[in-house]
Amino acid sequence: MDTPQIVILTGPTATGKTALALEFSTRHGAEIISADSRQVYRYLDIGTAKPTPEQRAAVPHHLIDVVNPDEQFDGARFRTHAIQVIQHARQRGTRILVVGGTGLYLRALTRGLFHGPPADPPLRAQLQEQERTEGKGVLHRWLSNVDPPTALRLHPHDLVRQIRALEVFLLTGVPMSRWQQEHGFRERPFSTMTISLVYERDTLHRRIEARCQQMIRDGLLEELRQVWAIGYDPALPVFQTIGYAQMGALLQGRLGYEDALTQMATETKRLAKRQLTWLRAEPDVQWFSPRQEREIATALETFWNEGHRANDVLGI
Repeated sequence: MDTPQIVILTGPTATGKTALALEFSTRHGAEIISADSRQVYRYLDIGTAKPTPEQRAAVPHHLIDVVNPDEQFDGARFRTHAIQVIQHARQRGTRILVVGGTGLYLRALTRGLFHGPPADPPLRAQLQEQERTEGKGVLHRWLSNVDPPTALRLHPHDLVRQIRALEVFLLTGVPMSRWQQEHGFRERPFSTMTISLVYERDTLHRRIEARCQQMIRDGLLEELRQVWAIGYDPALPVFQTIGYAQMGALLQGRLGYEDALTQMATETKRLAKRQLTWLRAEPDVQWFSPRQEREIATALETFWNEGHRANDVLGI
């Protein structure tokens, strides 16, 4: 039996994944699955660097605008949705390009997830209340004591995943990192090629600074004002993520403009560093400069053509 093929185009933030994905998808008739943990949220377009409406009209995109800002979305939900998209595309003979830098989503899709306990809403509510009443960072410090590897992997502001990790530990007595180690991420449902874009550090940092400035020029502050005006609570986890957290502090008078912009760029650079660290630990990643479009195109065509030849041999 043949194995479905997917190409993953990943890399740190601000490396030009969207533009390159659009070019290759147009050339090869592929559809795009977004593997970005914030692009799933409606109304948050500028701060998440979503493809524009014109770009999405030119190439079908999936896993964008899936839930509202007050809903939860995790790796398991991403995997379920993405597999459905891949199966439907395969039935139509359409290629799939998975684009994004959320490592957990990419790993969940290509290597599976461990089967932990189901969500416990009362426990989650209790943990959220503890973070609110005892101060920001209390859950991350607790997680550092009971599950250091997971705490090290998670950003101190990533409250959703901290709560899930503590939920797993409290319900099972076993740290999430041990569950994941025993699972081993050994599932291989797809034939996968992973391409990561990478810039030299100083160049990437300049691109990040320019992107942050452009987001503000494009209306990031107004976007946040509008989504708050709809009625969404500024304390929601998604509004504590990079860009929205700093602009929220600016709107609430807790930061001045220059400090907000500086903090936004600094946190984005830290995110890029974490993304690189994660990717370097992943197997079989092919690294390219975004300027190596011809080499990337050759790698893509070779991978997809080998799949077609294999199907011909199998009579599929």
